[in-house]
Amino acid sequence: MNQFEKKARIFKVLSVDTRVRMIHLLKHKSLCVNALARQLEITPAAVSQHLRVLRDADIVVADKQGYFVHYRVNLETLSDWKCQAQALLDDSRDDET
Repeated sequence: MNQFEKKARIFKVLSVDTRVRMIHLLKHKSLCVNALARQLEITPAAVSQHLRVLRDADIVVADKQGYFVHYRVNLETLSDWKCQAQALLDDSRDDET
């Protein structure tokens, strides 16, 4: 995947407000599907679909805790995404190739 495809994928994942809200919640603490569903006021099935996209993008990781799976933000990926977005939105003209 080239640098432009990588940046496009980041913004595609973040193009859904529910996913952005999920990332915001999971930055503060790990939560299971039902807890996310309650806080976001959507169905657990909808949460699971969004989590699949977030896991595939490696922005969210799963931790099995007893009978439940808790999700948290992958801080390494979050940091990388921040750098990627900042590089794209930077007003310098160094990356015009």
